[in-house]
Parts: sequence; structure tokens; C-alpha cells
Amino acid sequence: MKRNQLLDSINRVVVKLGTPVLTTEDNRLDTSRMEELVEQFVWLRKKGIQLAIVTSGAIVAGMRSLGLRIRPKNLAKLQAAASVGQSQLMRIYERLFKERGLIVGQILLTKDILTERERYLNVRNTFSSLFSSNVIPIINENDSVAVDEIKFGDNDTLSALVTNLVEADLLIILSDVDGLYTNYPGEGKLLFRVREISPEIEELAKRTGSSKSIGGMITKIEAAKTVTKEGKMMLIANGRKAEVIKKIFAGKKIGTLFLPE
Repeated sequence: MKRNQLLDSINRVVVKLGTPVLTTEDNRLDTSRMEELVEQFVWLRKKGIQLAIVTSGAIVAGMRSLGLRIRPKNLAKLQAAASVGQSQLMRIYERLFKERGLIVGQILLTKDILTERERYLNVRNTFSSLFSSNVIPIINENDSVAVDEIKFGDNDTLSALVTNLVEADLLIILSDVDGLYTNYPGEGKLLFRVREISPEIEELAKRTGSSKSIGGMITKIEAAKTVTKEGKMMLIANGRKAEVIKKIFAGKKIGTLFLPE
């Protein structure tokens, strides 16, 4: 099937926004880029597609406010930066969506919520209520309180688990790379479609990465495994490129699409 045929059946999508997409080189939130993305999210909603957003960028945003030039290794400082930055992120999302007539709701998760059945069911009901109320969930890891035992580790993993939790049809991971290459970006061929996550595909993932993101391509491949084994699709694309969401749903040949098992 062609891409536009595959994507025509999408009713609910999770979009993960990586830190390189949302921030500038000098560690500022890129509000103009965020506004351009929100315009596309509103376009999606007008098409009748439900949407949940997994956002990164809180720690980087908080670092600047706290006068930190490099990402701290101290857990307490990381949590402080996350606390300050998360509120900044939500203020921007709330303003941008409100100006366009839509409401957002914040959900902060830790790993134990998705592993304990009662809490899992509670958060699933929360998502269901938000969707039925036409509210767009904005999701992040609760970095301000999370410790190693209850951390997802990266938002690629979080977005994959959320995709399965809310029974979305598609996960879109937007980063600063165009997709999965046969060699380091710019030196190899971009893979537009992956039918099976073989050992060779996993090996390719080890050759790419970003200086701002935590896991690079390796965690994105793990996320693809998580969603495709549940019968869902995942797509990696460059979130710094203009109208990337619209181009994806127009069936344009951009990014790497992982097909469900």
C-alpha cells in the first residue's frame, strides 16, 4: 500500500517532539517553531484526527532560567531544571492552542504508573476523558520527582508506551534527523520504509544520534519495536522542516515509516 492509503485510516496519533526540535542552539525554547507545529496540530484536529503530544525540552528550558550552561549531572539540579522548564513549556502550549480555540491538559508520568494495574487504568481513563472532551493531552515524564527506579529514561520510550496506552494508530517521532539512514546522515541512503526490525536495522541505529537528545536512534528503534508488535505504525521525521506533519499526512515520501508486525 502507498503511504497515503496507510495514513488515511489514522484516527488517533501520538506525536513526540524531541528537544532538538523545540530548542535553539543556545538552549532557548524555539517559540516560533513551536507555533508552526501547533498550527499543524490544529490542522490535524480539523481533519478529525485525535492527538496526544509527548514533549521534551523541559530540562533545557529550565537550565537557561537557572543559569546552567551544560546539562547538570546532579539529580537534584536536573529535577530543579525540569520543574522550572516544564511550567514554561506548558505556558507556551496553552497560549498557542488557546489562541486557536483548543484546550490542552498536562499529564506527567513516571514508569510505575504504567506498571501498576490500578494506576494504569486510572491514567487510561484520564486520557479517555480528555479525548472525549476535545482536550489535547500534553505529556512528559515527571522529571522533577522521578528517580532511576521509576524513570522511563527517554521520551522515545515514553511516547511508545503512551501510543499503546491510548490505542493510537500511529506514533510520529520528530527529531533533528530525516529518518534512519544506511549510514550516518548525509553519507548513506534514507530508508523510507522498514517492514521488519532486523539485527541489521538495529546495527544501523547505532551510527546516528543527536547532541541534545538522550537516546539517539537506538531508543527510537526500541520505540518502533514496542508499537509495531502491537499492530501500530511509527514514523521518524525531521521536526525542523516546514509543514512536516502536513507532508506526512499527504503521503509525501519523507522520514522512515515502520510498518506493524
